[in-house]
Amino acid sequence: MKTDAATAKQVTADWARAFVGFDIWRPLWLLRRVGPLVQGITLDRSTSGDAYFPTAHIHALTRPFPVVSLALGQRLASSSGVQESIRFTEHAEEYLDAARRLAGQARLSLDAPPTVGEVVTELRASAIAQHGMGRPAVGEVEDSILIPSASGDRDLAEEGLQLARDLVKKWPKHRLPLDWVGEKAWIASLSMEADNAEGLRAVIESQVKAHKLAKIRQS
Repeated sequence: MKTDAATAKQVTADWARAFVGFDIWRPLWLLRRVGPLVQGITLDRSTSGDAYFPTAHIHALTRPFPVVSLALGQRLASSSGVQESIRFTEHAEEYLDAARRLAGQARLSLDAPPTVGEVVTELRASAIAQHGMGRPAVGEVEDSILIPSASGDRDLAEEGLQLARDLVKKWPKHRLPLDWVGEKAWIASLSMEADNAEGLRAVIESQVKAHKLAKIRQS
């Protein structure tokens, strides 16, 4: 049986008390601003609607995007690596332990806000891992460049551009997005965006408005 709105509200409030550095963005979803990105904890409903998967993630604000994405999404897992859900009927007994374990498993800190360097490290690691599985991680690579650019770290952005140049030569063409503009055009566009700090700030501001993030605290 799917949970009702009152239960979802209570569950969200409980998780917000467990992670005081985050704000409630919407039911079953907590966020905090970390520079040019948001870091989140979403309580992702199961297909049946009677349980949720605690999931840590980030979303870059440096690219126009229609939704808040689950980049670097990491669901709570058991000791054997199996994703764990919590039934809404068992939430009160289980959520504190689940919150503690999610914080321990998360690659990016859910306590003190992660640094831009830490976020970029995880984005690059994800891009390289997906490359190893034959999947071009276009979004992760772009974020690993534009996030430090927006934060004023040109050296970190340039390292990301070099990773982009290296990976794009190896990506299988049939796995790239349908609207792929081509290797040279993509690198040139990324380099131009990275050099335009004012433009990136404008994108961030527009994304904050589009996703109604103005009341989310900035760490």
